[in-house]
Amino acid sequence: MQQRNGLTHYKAIPEVEVTEQAAIIAEKLLLQSPLPGRARVDALHIAVAAIGDMDYLLTWNCTHIANPAFRPKIESVIRFFGYEPPIICTPQELLEA
Repeated sequence: MQQRNGLTHYKAIPEVEVTEQAAIIAEKLLLQSPLPGRARVDALHIAVAAIGDMDYLLTWNCTHIANPAFRPKIESVIRFFGYEPPIICTPQELLEA
C-alpha cells in the first residue's frame, strides 16, 4: 500500500531529533556566525544535521544556510562543539561536483 503524498520512498531515511544540544548549538550559531537572529530555524537545521552526522545538508536557502560567505564560521562553531559539519550546498552544486 502506498503512503499518502508519495512518501513510501522515504521510509528508509532515519528521522533526526531536535535535541537540547541542537538548540544550544543553534543559539551559538546565531551569536557567533553571520546568521541573523531571524534565521533561528536555519541555525537549528544546521545544528540538527551536524548532530545527526549527516554528510550533506542540501538546501536552496542561499541567503543563510548555503551562503558561501557564512560557511567557514558555521563550520568553526560546529567543530567547537566536537561535531563534523555537513557539507552545505545546493542540490545543483552537489550534482556538479
